[in-house]
Amino acid sequence: MNDSFGGGGFNASTAGGAKDENKAEGVLPLMVRHILESPEAGIQLFGFQYAMVTFVGIVRHIDHSSTKVTYRVEDHTGQVDAHLWLEEGDNMNIPGVLINTYVRIVGSVRSQGGSKAVMIFKIAQVDSPNEVTTHLLEVLNARYKGEAYAKSAGIAGGSREGGSGEGSASGGGFMDNEANSMGLSGKQLVVYKAIKSHMSDIGISRKELQSKFPHISPSEMQSITDYMTQEGIVYTSVDSDHFLCVDS
Repeated sequence: MNDSFGGGGFNASTAGGAKDENKAEGVLPLMVRHILESPEAGIQLFGFQYAMVTFVGIVRHIDHSSTKVTYRVEDHTGQVDAHLWLEEGDNMNIPGVLINTYVRIVGSVRSQGGSKAVMIFKIAQVDSPNEVTTHLLEVLNARYKGEAYAKSAGIAGGSREGGSGEGSASGGGFMDNEANSMGLSGKQLVVYKAIKSHMSDIGISRKELQSKFPHISPSEMQSITDYMTQEGIVYTSVDSDHFLCVDS
C-alpha cells in the first residue's frame, strides 16, 4: 500500500475522534461502491474493523463554503461526497485539486441523511496513471491478505467480506446481482464468474478460461474479454492474456 497515506496502521482515536471507532485501526483500500454499501457498524473486512479508508477516483464537482470543501469523487463503481473541514485561516491551504483529475483520499466513512460520505484526513492529486492501477491491486491484496489471516486465526466469518449475511462480497447471490447490474448475461456471465472466483495474484489466463469453457470459441472468448476490459469490469495484469476483476 501507499505508506505515505497511512497504509500501515493509523489509529482512528487520534484522527477521527469518534468514540465508537476507538477500537478500529488501519487504513483499508476500497472502491467507492464498498464505501456506499458499507454497514452502519463501520468498515469491516473478514471480521476486522478499520478506522479509515483510502480510495482513488476522479473529481467531478467541487463545492466551497466557509467551513468545508466538498469533493464529489467518482470511480467506475459509483460516486461519493468527501468533505474537507476547514479551520480558521485554512482557506489559503486548500489543496490544489482540479475538476476531472484523479485524487487519492484518506478518510473516515460517515452516514449523513441516509447516505455515506467521507470525512477527509488527507487528499492529494494523483499525477501518475500507475497509481490508479496500483490502487486496484491494493484493494485485491487487502482482500486476499484479510481472508488468509482470518482463516489462519480461525475467526468466524472469515469467508465473508465487508460485513455479514447476503450482502457479503464473496456471496454467490451478491456476485449474481453484481454481474446482472453490469448488463452481463449468458456466456459473459460465466466468464465473469470464472475470473472473479479465481484466486491468484496475477489472475486467470486466457488459456485457462478456454479450457474451462471449450464450448466458447477463441474468437468469442476474445470478444467477451475485450468487452469486459473496455467496460472496466476486468483488467489485464501481467500481460494481455491474464485477467483480474476490478472489484473482486
